Amino acid sequence: MTLRLGEQFPNFKLKTTGGDFQLHDWLGDKWGILFSHPADYTPVCTTELSRAAKLAPEFAKRNTKLIGLSCDSIENHHGWIKDLQAYGSNKSECTTGDFPFPIIDDSDRKLATQLGMIDPAEFDNKGLPLTARAVFFVGPDKKVKASLLYPATTGRNFDEILRLLDSLQLSARLPIATPVDWKTGDKVMVPPNVKDEDVAKHFPQGVEIKKDLPSGKGYIRMAQV
Repeated sequence: MTLRLGEQFPNFKLKTTGGDFQLHDWLGDKWGILFSHPADYTPVCTTELSRAAKLAPEFAKRNTKLIGLSCDSIENHHGWIKDLQAYGSNKSECTTGDFPFPIIDDSDRKLATQLGMIDPAEFDNKGLPLTARAVFFVGPDKKVKASLLYPATTGRNFDEILRLLDSLQLSARLPIATPVDWKTGDKVMVPPNVKDEDVAKHFPQGVEIKKDLPSGKGYIRMAQV
């Protein structure tokens, strides 16, 4: 299965450290980020999930739920969580029984295979393939809004994941696009398909039009929101 932008994210029945549930029911009316990691008790994955746990309040502020996945069992996940808490120095924030997000048991590799998350270059000690570092952003409508795929050798940047989430949520609310290196608070771009009569409605503070390009075309319109 290859999930494209705008397609419905499958409503998997999941077995997780937070109990068993249907994904869509668990998400409710919130945004969701499902991210996979190759294996529990591995160095890069430990840095990643510890970081995600620390950032859990930031995702909660954005009405977003996190859920992890790897080809490991529930028992493995629960044991590894103790390492995640110790490495992240956040024992006071979440005990073993209160980790800020669930981790999916995909020991049969069913979800990893269905979602195209298998890393062809990484195997466990039994010679079985491991999951790559995939990230799926799912909107309240349960549709795929963005996806990222990293190899096992490269840890993700969760600041970038937050930045992308901010851009997705803002563009879901307003007819805007975000320019290179954009971050919350920066000016946004008004796409060419936004008609002039709609600009005043959505951007009452006005827009700045860059007119000194060689083409003379005023297609770069910036606004503060």
